[in-house]
Amino acid sequence: MLATVRRSGAAWTRALLLQLLLAGPGGCLSRQELFPFGPEHGDLELEAGDDLVSPALELSTALHFFDRSDIDSVYVTTNGIIAMSEPPAKETHPGPFPPTFGAVAPFLADLDTTDGLGKVYYREDLSPSVTQLAAECVQRGFPEVSFKPSSAVVVTWESVAPYQGPSKDPTLEGKRNTFQSILASSDSSTYAIFLYPEDGLQFYTTFSKKEENQVPAVVAFSQGLVGLIWKSDGAYNIFANDKESIGNLAKSSNSGLQGIWVFEIGSPATASGVVPADVNLGLDDGTEYDDEDYDSVTRVGLEDAVTTSFPYEAPGRGDSGTYNTPSDLSPRRMATERPLTPPTEKTRSFQLPGERFPQQQPQVIDVDEVEETEIVFRYNTDSRQTCANNRHQCSVHAECRDFATGFCCRCVAGYTGNGRQCVAEGSPQRVNGKVKGRIFVGDSQVPIVFENTDLHSYVVMNHGRSYTAISTIPETVGYSLLPLAPIGGIIGWMFAVEQDGFKNGFSITGGEFTRQAEVTFVGHRDKLIIKQQFSGIDEHGHLTIDTELEGRVPQIAFGSSVHIEPYTELYHYSRQVITSFSTREYTVTEPERHGTAPSHAHTYRWRQTITFRECLHDDSRPALPSTQQLSVDSVFVLYNQEERILRYALSNSIGPVRDGSPDALQNPCYIGSHGCDSNAACRPGPGTQFTCECSIGFRGDGRTCYVVEKTRCQHEREHILGTADSSRPRPPGLFVPECDEHGQYVPTQCHSSTGYCWCVDRDGREVQGTRTRSGMRPPCLSTVAPPVHYGPPVPTTVIPLPPGTHLLFAQTGKIERLPLEGSTMTKSEAKTLLHAPGKVIIGLAFDCVDKMVYWTDISQPSIGRASLHGGEPATIVRQDLGSPEGIALDHLGRNIFWTDSQLDRIEVAKLDGTQRRVLFETDLVNPRGIVTDSVRGNLYWTDWNRDNPKIETSYMDGTNRRILVQDDLGLPNGLTFDAYSSQLCWVDAGAHRAECLKPGQSSRRKVLEGLQYPFAVTSFGKNLYYTDWKTNSVVAVDLAVSKETDSFHPHKQTRLYGITSALSQCPEGHNYCSVNNGGCTHLCLATPGSRTCRCPDNTLGVDCIERK
Repeated sequence: MLATVRRSGAAWTRALLLQLLLAGPGGCLSRQELFPFGPEHGDLELEAGDDLVSPALELSTALHFFDRSDIDSVYVTTNGIIAMSEPPAKETHPGPFPPTFGAVAPFLADLDTTDGLGKVYYREDLSPSVTQLAAECVQRGFPEVSFKPSSAVVVTWESVAPYQGPSKDPTLEGKRNTFQSILASSDSSTYAIFLYPEDGLQFYTTFSKKEENQVPAVVAFSQGLVGLIWKSDGAYNIFANDKESIGNLAKSSNSGLQGIWVFEIGSPATASGVVPADVNLGLDDGTEYDDEDYDSVTRVGLEDAVTTSFPYEAPGRGDSGTYNTPSDLSPRRMATERPLTPPTEKTRSFQLPGERFPQQQPQVIDVDEVEETEIVFRYNTDSRQTCANNRHQCSVHAECRDFATGFCCRCVAGYTGNGRQCVAEGSPQRVNGKVKGRIFVGDSQVPIVFENTDLHSYVVMNHGRSYTAISTIPETVGYSLLPLAPIGGIIGWMFAVEQDGFKNGFSITGGEFTRQAEVTFVGHRDKLIIKQQFSGIDEHGHLTIDTELEGRVPQIAFGSSVHIEPYTELYHYSRQVITSFSTREYTVTEPERHGTAPSHAHTYRWRQTITFRECLHDDSRPALPSTQQLSVDSVFVLYNQEERILRYALSNSIGPVRDGSPDALQNPCYIGSHGCDSNAACRPGPGTQFTCECSIGFRGDGRTCYVVEKTRCQHEREHILGTADSSRPRPPGLFVPECDEHGQYVPTQCHSSTGYCWCVDRDGREVQGTRTRSGMRPPCLSTVAPPVHYGPPVPTTVIPLPPGTHLLFAQTGKIERLPLEGSTMTKSEAKTLLHAPGKVIIGLAFDCVDKMVYWTDISQPSIGRASLHGGEPATIVRQDLGSPEGIALDHLGRNIFWTDSQLDRIEVAKLDGTQRRVLFETDLVNPRGIVTDSVRGNLYWTDWNRDNPKIETSYMDGTNRRILVQDDLGLPNGLTFDAYSSQLCWVDAGAHRAECLKPGQSSRRKVLEGLQYPFAVTSFGKNLYYTDWKTNSVVAVDLAVSKETDSFHPHKQTRLYGITSALSQCPEGHNYCSVNNGGCTHLCLATPGSRTCRCPDNTLGVDCIERK
């Protein structure tokens, strides 16, 4: 029977193999073209059900997986996993990735085969027909590899259903997925082949039992826990984990055959991560695309298919100089061929299998050679380079910005550099490299030659002091090289202390440049040429340098010492070139002879040229001064004859051209007397004032800094990029999370390839309903308060408010006041009203009766208030809150209202936080701004739901709810109601404008277009005042002339949130709740011309009467 099965299987496989070999790369994979499966092919069948695990499948040929080669059994699960060990019971249903066990996941999701909803088949197959088919698939993905497997584990999930949970989604009814995983092994390696047939993936999300909502499937690999005593997550590679990339699995490929994906998962090359195939999928030129197809392919193409692909850059095969990069693809684009000649060390190559496919239309290929980073070929059919396909050229600590002519990189706050390379401000730096030389000493006709000599340098950035050591320098030349401190001095220039408005070498070049210097010794015919190549930061975080010395130097006697006086050097800047000329004096003191130590003064002239790459697209970046002065002092040089080590030490600062030593140069930051910790940056102030600030990754008062544990976001970034060579392009579509200066997830995360942006919570998980299309950034809020800085305790009591009308606005950790004189902001009188360290204050509301400010805090969700007469703040609501954002106050009815964007509801309570009642908890997605019209009893709020943004209204009792504005909205954020003019106004961060209307009238008025990123808005007199996230400012807009008239930039340049007007007196008017609480026992909620008495929620046993 088994022989019959194998014969029929062999015939089937030969037919399939012929189809695959003849198929063009644009053909879809059909279900009939999967590897043979089912009982007739010897398969075992997994028991039907949910979250089930098979018995161990014992293997005759051991699997290789990451760094292991002894996997002799595997387990198959319902939920799209092949496990390398038996999964723990608590992990049988999908949870956070990675799991604790080794796993291959072609489609990790909560799948269901209960009551015949699909089947799961598995077997180990040793037949030559199946192993040959596996070998052909691997050969397609890795053409340079000769792979002859002896066994293949074949696992097939056929027509499996999604787990639906308690509330079934009718859109998933009848949807079924079919996919396959092949693990092919030889004696030395294992490859995984994933097959996704056309129409095989009909759903991309399943109901999560833990999250209790729909979550996308995951395609990934995990090494599992590693370590003998202390266990930690091993390497893992996430290949796809969102709807777009999951949906692209059947449409794309990394092996040249649509729907077939190949990975090397076990060999010496995979100790730190799987290696993906990199053969591009060429689309059939004859295929017709309608607009929708074209959009879906170009916008969610191969680059999207590898979203969050490989949490660090996947290692390439072959020697270290070769790296294979998939190119971007669009319809009718021919994949680029790899050169037939072997790639050189500087070549990044592309390859397809042997066949060539016709190209219907000619393409303009832009080839850009960048020697410094070893990125030699960059293919792009768009003449303008953009961040979407060049983000890898920026440091992981930089942001990429697109401009009209191209893109530029800029280091984020807390880091310094040119954007391509960034290091933490104030952090010590290490420089490593090699030195070779061919030097004639004195009149000798025989050169001293040395090769492969080590150079190591250590830089204390906040002192601008560099220590450089060059080892194994022959003593025949060692003393004669003592005057040449500039060999190491270039490192001092790179990290010189910067005076305001001036830049050191690293800020300009990022440590990527070529330097050629000529040293001419006065009075001698001697000349020395110095060539140095700086290649940026290596995988260990160290700068790299190669130095070559050639020429003749005057002889200095053995045992002599050399003293170099402090000196200055002028650096002249032009586009991508720096030159300098100077004269140096040094004194040689020879060893003591006959009671005297002869000393002689000498001079040499020095000139150098530095060439580097700079970004020319950002016109807004301040231009460098044409001339800067490097001041060098505390120069120390030494040659250790016993150790044969040459040492140089210098202190450096960069600033304006000056004569003498003006007072400005005496700031402790510039002269190194500040006493800051070696892991801190010294920040110069006026005169001799300064502050010490711990570097990124350290905490303390600046005088003493200590290492802090890395955050989850930092760990994730390092896992994605940490083992990657930063000079290599990242795989297209790789999603790398952004962390803020404190290591927390930036609340708005964006995908560089697709342009999609979404909000995340403090753990980096996407907030449902926040993903926006390309070109629009959702107004996300950070729920993590920044760490409290060490230093004198900040008083948290309210500083009493002076008389008059003020603007109150929120910044993280505090509320500030800005007095108004008429409608003019008195900026010089702006002061902090309330320090609230550890809080993220979002919404503000003012009670003009009791002179109290109310706020929402999303860090530890709560609602608080404080009297403007002074005193301690109080928390009035702290239970059952998700993300309270907008807050409004009815000063007549003595109630507060707030929006909660996490719980998607609007609530009301008394001013002390008691008697809470939910007004709305349906048809809300991202509610934010909320205001009241106290006199008329109306409530208004915004919902920036990306799919259906709207502004709604109702009576204060929750009745008569209706949509007020729905058309032509982007991201409506802030909302204000002016009681004097009865005007409702809002600011829209998506449409970039401010608008107003009078409720009850249909006409809208566009007050001002071109706003940058408005968040909140308030009104007073003739003006609107809004906070802007882009400019970190409060902006005044004159409603009469529709023009911005003034702006205020707080001293602390961080994001501004809510804003409200603290009126000197209340607007005139009353409502039916103004007197005696409207006769209500509990909540009195005003309506136009009446009121409604409502009971708070959860009022069992409370004597409450509801009536209208």
